[in-house]
Amino acid sequence: MTLVSCTVRLLRVAGRGADVRGRARRGSDVIAGHRASHVAEAACTHTPEPPRALLSMTALKMAPVQTSAQFWHPEGTDAAAAPQSFPVEGVDPHLAFYRPEVLDTIAREIDAIGGELRALSLDIHQHPELKFEETHAHDVLTAFMGARGWAVERHYFLDTAWAATFVHGAGGRVLGVNSEMDALPGIGHACGHNLIAIAGVAVACGVKAAMLKHDIPGKVVLLGTPAEEGGAGKAILLEKGAYREMDACLMCHPSPGPKHGASLSSCLALIRLDVAYEGHTAHAAMRPWEAQNALDAAVSAYTNISYLRQQIKPTHRVHGVFKGEDWAANVIPDNAQMLWYIRAPTLAELQEVVPRVKACFEASALATGCKVAISTETHPLFDLRQNTALGKCEAFAEVFRSKFGPIDRVFGIDGASTDFGNVTYALPSLHPGFSIPTLPNGGNHTRQFAEAAATPEAHAAALSVSKSLALVGLRVLDDARFAREVRHRASCAVGSSLLTCLLGRWLRRCAGQGRVREGQEGEGGG
Repeated sequence: MTLVSCTVRLLRVAGRGADVRGRARRGSDVIAGHRASHVAEAACTHTPEPPRALLSMTALKMAPVQTSAQFWHPEGTDAAAAPQSFPVEGVDPHLAFYRPEVLDTIAREIDAIGGELRALSLDIHQHPELKFEETHAHDVLTAFMGARGWAVERHYFLDTAWAATFVHGAGGRVLGVNSEMDALPGIGHACGHNLIAIAGVAVACGVKAAMLKHDIPGKVVLLGTPAEEGGAGKAILLEKGAYREMDACLMCHPSPGPKHGASLSSCLALIRLDVAYEGHTAHAAMRPWEAQNALDAAVSAYTNISYLRQQIKPTHRVHGVFKGEDWAANVIPDNAQMLWYIRAPTLAELQEVVPRVKACFEASALATGCKVAISTETHPLFDLRQNTALGKCEAFAEVFRSKFGPIDRVFGIDGASTDFGNVTYALPSLHPGFSIPTLPNGGNHTRQFAEAAATPEAHAAALSVSKSLALVGLRVLDDARFAREVRHRASCAVGSSLLTCLLGRWLRRCAGQGRVREGQEGEGGG
C-alpha cells in the first residue's frame, strides 16, 4: 500500500481519540525509526471506524461584548512604572473564568517584572540576529531565567536553542511554553520576535509564581526556539524530542489589529522549493542558437505558475523570487535559481498542489532544453491546529475578553505560516495572536512593524496576552478534567508524531528533493 494510503488511514485512526501525550512522548523514537514500520503496517492493514467529526476552525465564533474593563498597561517608555487601569472597548468584566485569584497572582508577578522584560525586549530588538545565529538572544534570555532560579540547559539540541525548567511538588503534568528570537534579513525584528521572546518568559514566570503561592504541582518547560523565519527550528526540535514530555504547549505572536485585541486564527501549511535551472552559455548576439537559456526557463516557469493560480483555490498561495549568478546582458545565462513557497490551509491540500507546481518547473525545462533540479532544504510547515479546549470561552478567550479586549477571527484561517504548526500536530497547543498599534501599511515583515515592536504599547499588549495565556497553562496543571478535555480535543483534531513524520516525509518526496529532470532526456540522478 502506498505512503499516501497509509497517511490517509493514519488520519482516520488518529481521529479515534488516542492519548496524545503518550504519542508525543514516543515521537522522538518514532521519528528515529523505532517502531515506525510496525505502526505504519498496522495502520495500513486495519479498517478503522469512521472518524469523529473534526472540529471546524471556522464554525466556532465568539462575538465580543461591547463594555469596558481593566487593562494592565505599564506606562512610560523604558522604565518600570506602576500598572495603570483604563477602560477597554469590547470587554465584559462580568464574565466568569477559572480561579480569578490565580490570575491575580499571575498578573502581579508579570507586572512586577514588567520593567525588566521591557529592557530585555529592547535589548533583543536592538541586536537582531538571523535564523540559527541568535547567540546574543540565547545568552541574555538564559541569563535572565537562570537568575530567577530556573534550571537552564543552554544549546539545547541546537546551538542557539535553550530550555529553562521549573518543577514544584511531586508528579503533576508538564506545561510547555515557547520563546522565539530570530529576526529578518535587512529589516530586523519586523515580525516582533522580541515580543514573543519576553511573552514566553512572562508566561513561564507567571505560572511559576502561581504554582508556588497556590501549591499546584507540576513542571514548566520554557523553550527558546531559533529559526522560525525560514529554518523550521521547532520542527527540528520536535523531531529531536524537545517536546516529548509536554501535556500542552503555548506561545503567542504579534500582528497589526484593533487596539487591545487578540485572535485565534489558524496558519497555512507551507513547503519551500528550491529550483535550479542549468543551461549552456553563448554570445547573445553572435551565436545564441548554441545556448540553452536558463533564465528563459525560470521566466517561463514564473509565467506558468501565474497561469496556474487561476485554477487553484483562493485560499492557496504560490509565490517566489529569482536568483542568479554572474549574469550579463551579452551572455546567455547558463544558470538560474528560484525560491518558491507553496501554502495551503491543510497538509492534505498542500499535498495536492505541490505536484502541479512542480509540473510548471518541469515544463519550462522541457521547453528550453535545460536541466532542472527541485529540492527542499527545510522541513515542511504544517497548518496550525489551535486546541479548541485551550482557546474556548472558559479558557483563553474568556479570560482575555473579560480583562483585556476583544477576540477577533476566532478559529479562522490566516495567510501566514509557522513552524509551531508542526508542534500542534504532535500535542495540544495554543498560539493566539495579539494586536499592536502600527502605521498604515505596517503589517508583519515591514520596517514599520519593526518600529512598532519596540513601542511601549506593543510591550503592554505582550504582557496582557501573557497573563491570559499563563492562566490557561496553569489550568492544564491544576484541573485534571480540563486537561482530559484538552487531550480529547487534540486527538479529535489529529495529533500524532508518527503522522507528523510520515506527512513531512511525503511532502519532501512530493517536492522531488534531490531529483533532476533534463528537458531533452527525461529524468536523471543528482
